[in-house]
Amino acid sequence: MKKVLSLVLVLCMVFALCACGASNSKKLTMGTGGEAGTYYAFGGVLGSYIGQKTDLSINVVSSGGSAANITGIVADNIYDLATVQSDVMTYAFNGTNSFAEKGKMDGFRVLGGLYAETVQIVTCNPDIKTVADLKGKNVCVGDVGSGTFFNTQDILAAYDMSLDDISPVYQSFGDSADSLKDGKIDAAVLTAGAPTTAVVDLATAKSVYLVSIDDDHMAKLLAACPWYAAYTIPAGTYSGFDSDAVTVTVKATLVCRADLPDDVAYTIVSTIYNNAADITALHAKGAELSLEFATDGIAVPFAAGAAKFFAENGITVATAP
Repeated sequence: MKKVLSLVLVLCMVFALCACGASNSKKLTMGTGGEAGTYYAFGGVLGSYIGQKTDLSINVVSSGGSAANITGIVADNIYDLATVQSDVMTYAFNGTNSFAEKGKMDGFRVLGGLYAETVQIVTCNPDIKTVADLKGKNVCVGDVGSGTFFNTQDILAAYDMSLDDISPVYQSFGDSADSLKDGKIDAAVLTAGAPTTAVVDLATAKSVYLVSIDDDHMAKLLAACPWYAAYTIPAGTYSGFDSDAVTVTVKATLVCRADLPDDVAYTIVSTIYNNAADITALHAKGAELSLEFATDGIAVPFAAGAAKFFAENGITVATAP
């Protein structure tokens, strides 16, 4: 009888653990970016919307950005989902560029592209008109390991400059905007969907200028870094900003850990891309959601559950072998 009772207790514990595992698979954590950036704001909208429409619960948290998010998924196991730049995730998956020393981090998969991320060089000093004018200046280059940090280095290189030619400051979007407002830095590089909350707030207090990349240096940048695309930020994007600014863009992408259950990946992707209009009503970046943008130009394998959704809509994407 004692053996029978022991067996029953063991089975009860196994069933309880299985139940907990099933429950935990419905509770996910999403890494985004700084609290004043578009990653955090739009990620919050997506997490809330998915939570309302499905049985998934998504805890959206602020983070150090793209590289930190990938490390958080693959190495630290603290995120199930994350928003990352398409260039940075490609470096990580292949173990190149900024991930050359760390090596390949391929334990993540793509769910879909979300919106265009614009590299914005922001200043309150009207005398800073070109990237070359940043030489010797105090410039915020984003958090260490963030997508912005790597974008800054690429742009400087196109002007035959490096971080040694400026006085780099490592801050989040919100902190860099505050530093611009207080005159503690001369300029800040921010990679985020425009308009960016931190810059919108800054423009209410001070005159804001965006530095353009000229044609010759744009050609040099695109030749060296083909993952960028030229992009024009139109006049009026920010209060008092009365002229276009020419810069580059990458793609904000939603990724997940490689072992995320297929049905969970499918639920997330179908909920987002089948309800773009509803999401647009909650955040302007929802207007950029489309099946084509979600899948075009992605160089990292998709999650199988995401691939299933896109296949149902006539689009074939690559998955891991």
